[in-house]
Amino acid sequence: MEVSRRDFMQIVAALGLGSAAAGCTSGAKKGPADITLADLYAFNPKGKVTLLHICDMHAHIKPLYWREPSTLLSAPNLVGTPGFLCGEAFAKHYGLEPSSLDAYFDTHMDFDALAKKFGKMGGIAHMKTLIDEVKKQRGAENVMLLDSGDTWQGTGVALKTNGEAIVDAQNYLGVDVMVGHWEFTYGKEQVKALIEKLDAKFISQNIVGDDPFADEFEELIFEPYTIQERAGAKIGIIGQSFPFTSTANPKEFTEGWSFGLRLDTLQEYVDELRNEHKVDCVVVLSHDGFSVDQEVARKVSGIDFILSGHTHDPSPKPIVINGTVIIIAGSHGKYVGRLDIDIQKGKVKDYEYKLIPVASNLIPADKAGEALVAKLYAPFDKEFNEVLGTTKGLLYKRDTFHSTFDQLINDAILDEMKCDISFTPGYRWGTTVLAGGEILMDNVYEMCGITYPNVYTFELVGSHIASLLEDIADNVFNENPLYQQGGDMSRIGGMTYDIKIAAKRGERITNILVAGKPLEHKKTYIVSSWGGNLQSAGKNLQTGKTRPVYDVVRDYIRRKKVVDVSNASNVKVVDFECGCPTQGKTSC
Repeated sequence: MEVSRRDFMQIVAALGLGSAAAGCTSGAKKGPADITLADLYAFNPKGKVTLLHICDMHAHIKPLYWREPSTLLSAPNLVGTPGFLCGEAFAKHYGLEPSSLDAYFDTHMDFDALAKKFGKMGGIAHMKTLIDEVKKQRGAENVMLLDSGDTWQGTGVALKTNGEAIVDAQNYLGVDVMVGHWEFTYGKEQVKALIEKLDAKFISQNIVGDDPFADEFEELIFEPYTIQERAGAKIGIIGQSFPFTSTANPKEFTEGWSFGLRLDTLQEYVDELRNEHKVDCVVVLSHDGFSVDQEVARKVSGIDFILSGHTHDPSPKPIVINGTVIIIAGSHGKYVGRLDIDIQKGKVKDYEYKLIPVASNLIPADKAGEALVAKLYAPFDKEFNEVLGTTKGLLYKRDTFHSTFDQLINDAILDEMKCDISFTPGYRWGTTVLAGGEILMDNVYEMCGITYPNVYTFELVGSHIASLLEDIADNVFNENPLYQQGGDMSRIGGMTYDIKIAAKRGERITNILVAGKPLEHKKTYIVSSWGGNLQSAGKNLQTGKTRPVYDVVRDYIRRKKVVDVSNASNVKVVDFECGCPTQGKTSC
């Protein structure tokens, strides 16, 4: 069988024989501590066109610590595939050296120790230096910066400015095109106002008006695509915003707008770009999620590249399905993906890709970026920099079932609301605070900074609680990625349960205990939750008396002064050996 150059380079990458091809930062002759700025910038250039890709920054314009998950479970047919790899399995799949910069950025392993060694990640001032270096190498006129969304929301400065500070940051970075998801939780009018302020194009082929009394009924809300010319080549970019926005987030923010995958119209726009506009390359800028976009590549033909987002996956190597190359650039500003494209005679002939970690201790900060961040934060410095307390252990966010920062939020809700059970949503954005570190009010906003933050307390019978858990599990663990909305399991306080992930819908969860006693299906329990729609399922006990979750957590940490959150999961997975602290070795 003849092996093409592209296939050969992918084999080289898989074997770890070339750092640029593999997207890794350290070559075979370098030790883990020997990584340099030159290694980060090293690249085997191809063609003349370069696409730079960012996704899921969640408004983190300052450097931060961000620990990747130690469990990343899904349906058995998906576990172990890209998008459902973590820890040792991730390191083995991508050939990461132990204790290397790549291992620090891409996995949870030895995170505390490596954080002290390598420092913080991301930050727009450091991203700008990297972006400018690539533009210097390739010629600024040949480079395009694409943003897959979840950019305007996730920090205190974003919440306090209704997203305006983050648009300023995007304009500073030079974003050319973007799509959205959490952006829409500012409401339709603010979204439109922010787009007016944004220098980039905001595109989406899958958002249509569904209000029969509005002028935009059955019309596209945004331009479906844009055609950009770089290095003499015509590049068609189709926008795909999060298809489940109106179900994953409160409907009132986007009332009158209909979301969906809309693969039929996506195929039509691909064909339109190819046949009518004669573009040389078709790119889908997506917020579908990494696993969903793999299904998109199987169902829609003619796409050269999908630049994915939403699920926060770092993927050092592309996935190629039916000729479509899928890349994704992690989250929280930790990475910039660089994609060089060789376009000849109207077609993509070759490409090269590298996921570049934004190591803020190695990449110098751009002075203008530091000044911009200081200016944007200045009005809120007193509040954000308040030291609420300290933490004995690592406070982290991501994991399939349990995280210490989410447990801290649940502990705060249980303590203040005096409820039996608390629910915290399985959002994948947030922050990490190192063991022994100070917890700032800024960190609390980084975990809870949403536009619908109120904690509700209500009554639910046991049978309804059990069915809610089953519904959430079916979203997270459905064997068809098209039915997964991309979050982790809701975190719970005051309750434990067992789960068999491979079981049928409605039969996954057993042995539910509340305060150590079996859940009684006919008993009424007092439940508190935030960040979702659970309160609509029961009788509200706090009409007019709700509090924002970030105030609840703030006050709890102030009272405690030193928090000591257990890292033991309150969920037992009975059909997988995963990375939960109480459940054996990492094999997920």
